[in-house]
Amino acid sequence: MTKPGKATITDIAKRVNMTTVTVSRALNRPEKVKKETLDRILEVARELNYVPNALARNLKSRESRLVGLITASLDNPFYGEIIKAISREAKKRGYSLLLFDTDGSPELEERAVDTLLSYQVSGLILSVVSDDNDYHPAYLPKLELARIPVTQIDRKLAKAPFPGVYLENTESGYQGARTLLKQGHRHILIVGGPEKSNITISRLAGIRRALDECPEPTKLDVLYGDYTQTPAREAVNAYLASGKRPDAIFGLNILIMLGTLEAIRQHGLSREDIGLFSIDQVPYADIFGEPIPCITHNTYQLGLTAINMLLRKIDDPGYQPYDEIISGELRL
Repeated sequence: MTKPGKATITDIAKRVNMTTVTVSRALNRPEKVKKETLDRILEVARELNYVPNALARNLKSRESRLVGLITASLDNPFYGEIIKAISREAKKRGYSLLLFDTDGSPELEERAVDTLLSYQVSGLILSVVSDDNDYHPAYLPKLELARIPVTQIDRKLAKAPFPGVYLENTESGYQGARTLLKQGHRHILIVGGPEKSNITISRLAGIRRALDECPEPTKLDVLYGDYTQTPAREAVNAYLASGKRPDAIFGLNILIMLGTLEAIRQHGLSREDIGLFSIDQVPYADIFGEPIPCITHNTYQLGLTAINMLLRKIDDPGYQPYDEIISGELRL
C-alpha cells in the first residue's frame, strides 16, 4: 500500500487507468478536465493521501507559523476592523499574517491562493470575489488537496467544504426596510451588488418581507451592480437622470452608499429630498453632521471569530467547526 503522503501522480494515474498528463491537468488546471474525470481523480488522490510536493514538508510539520488572508477589496472600510482583529490575534498566538487584496479579480484570487500555498501557510482565511452559486474557482480542488485549514469570511463559496463566519443578511435587509417604512417612505430604491450574489438575494428577501407586511401600497425599485462605489454612483445617476424620485434609497453596503451620496449631490439633491439607509456604518458621516441610519455589524468580532476558528483547527485537526453568524444592530 502507498504510504500516506508519499503518493505520486504516477500512482494516481495507475489507479484510475489514465495518463499522468491527464492527472496532472486535473490537479493543476481542473477547469480543463471533464467533471466525472476530475471527480474520479480527486477521489483517488484523497484515498492515496496525495500531497503536492511543494507542500509536503509543511503539511507534515505545520511549522511555518504563517496564516494567509485573502480579501476581495481593501478599498472597502468594512475590512479594516476585520484585518485588525485577525492580525492582532494571529500575532498574539505566534503567527505572522500574509495579506492579499484581489481587487475583485478571480485571476488575482487564484494567484493569491497559489502564492500562499507555495509559502506553505498553516491556514487560510478567504473572502472570495463572488458568492454567486455559479462561481466555482479552478483552485478549489487544489486547496482541498492541500489539507490545510480554511475559514471563509463574509462571502460563502458555493459547495466549498470549508466553514465560515458570515453576516445575518436577511434580517439586516428586513430591519432596514422596516425602519424606512416607519419613517413614512413608501417608494424605496435598493442599490445592491450583483443580481446573483447570495448576499444581495438574502438582503432583498428581508426587504421584500418587510414591504409585504406593510398595510399600505409600496413601490420597490432595484438597481443591481457591484459592491463598489463607482458602479453605484453611475447607476443612481442614471436612475435620477431619468426623472425618477424615490422617497428613500437603501444602499446594501458602505461603498454603495458612498456612491449614492455622490450621485445625489451631483443632481443637487439633499437628505431633505431623499431619505437614506445603509447596511454598515458610513465612515465619518457622524463627524460631518450627516449620520446615516444603518444596520451596523461588529466587524472586529467577525475577524476575531474567523481567526480563532482557523487557529483552533490548526491546533486540533480533529476539530469540526460549523458556520457562525454575526447579527447586525440597528443604529438610527
